[in-house]
Amino acid sequence: MPHLLRFSRDIELRLERLSQRTGQSKSALIERCLAVGMHDLESQLLLEEAVSAPTVADKPALDQLLRESGLGA
Repeated sequence: MPHLLRFSRDIELRLERLSQRTGQSKSALIERCLAVGMHDLESQLLLEEAVSAPTVADKPALDQLLRESGLGA
């Protein structure tokens, strides 16, 4: 699925230089950059989610939930 991206002149120049030095297309370099960046971003977000998730001690016990709902003894 093609996308239209606009880069700053600095990024475009760096991308062009890297493409010429490596012989890889700019598209291939952009895809690689996004893949690495996505992996890092996913790892960071999943870690933040795990850190902020309530622990078992923070969750009410099942019998407490049943009592509060009127279903428990």
